[in-house]
Amino acid sequence: MKLATFEIKATGQQTIGAFDGEKYIDAVASGNGAVPTSLTEVLEQGDAGMDALRNAVANANGAGYSAEEIELLPPITRPGKIIHTACNFDAHLDELAGWQAPEWQEHNWGEFHFEHPTGFLQAGNCVGGSGASVSAPPFTKQLDYEIEVGIVIGKPAYQVKIEDALDYVAGLAIFNDLSARDIQAREHANKVILLGKSFKGSCPLGPWLVTLDELEDPDNLEMKLYLNGELRQESGTNNMHYNVTQLVSWWSNMPLEPGDIITSGSPPGVISGMKDPQWLKPGDLLEAHVEGLGCLVTPIS
Repeated sequence: MKLATFEIKATGQQTIGAFDGEKYIDAVASGNGAVPTSLTEVLEQGDAGMDALRNAVANANGAGYSAEEIELLPPITRPGKIIHTACNFDAHLDELAGWQAPEWQEHNWGEFHFEHPTGFLQAGNCVGGSGASVSAPPFTKQLDYEIEVGIVIGKPAYQVKIEDALDYVAGLAIFNDLSARDIQAREHANKVILLGKSFKGSCPLGPWLVTLDELEDPDNLEMKLYLNGELRQESGTNNMHYNVTQLVSWWSNMPLEPGDIITSGSPPGVISGMKDPQWLKPGDLLEAHVEGLGCLVTPIS
């Protein structure tokens, strides 16, 4: 299923449901009280929650709302935590190592190691839905993009084995890691990272949470990001240093909860890797496509 959280424009009511390819089905309305109002709550209920949602979608008999009648919200509206995997595409690490900004060069990117995944936490209240405008923060002059895949945890996970990892995944969603590169570089110089990656709207997520049964192979999904119609990033999850199961297994060394998100890391093609970077500005439009997961649209204002 393509699970969605959305607001009905006519009433202003927030609800959850599924996109059937044509319409957004309101599972809360058709579920007669059996379906909670957030996807995180559905996941917390385990198999019973997912069964109730499926039944509600089936009982709706195709009745629903067109894309024009709703406003998409992030499928998980308030992740408990976002675990961002750093430099999980070797070619992205290579391009960052070539960035000539003095603060960036201090980080010795050539010494980045892959003994295990590494990363950082992002603030859960920084997510936004597809189509939601993101204001360029006043504190940065170097706003950048990164197409990624968000791995959404479906049930409590702790120290899970690689071979069991997919059992703990509710599904995947497109994630755009908007980054204030100048702030990030200064934070890196102090061996920390926070505001450069966690500001209002910095984590667009969506358009849907796509369950694994709709995906042939999570580790072989084509990824493309367009800026104002120009292809900027093109790769696939097959190029990740650590695949989906390895990421879930490693990061489950900290307790994971339903609705937590693990990101895939970004492929190359970001602005900061260019010789003459032209940073994101108001009026720009980002379109992030991942095979099977749809298109995540982010206007910059």
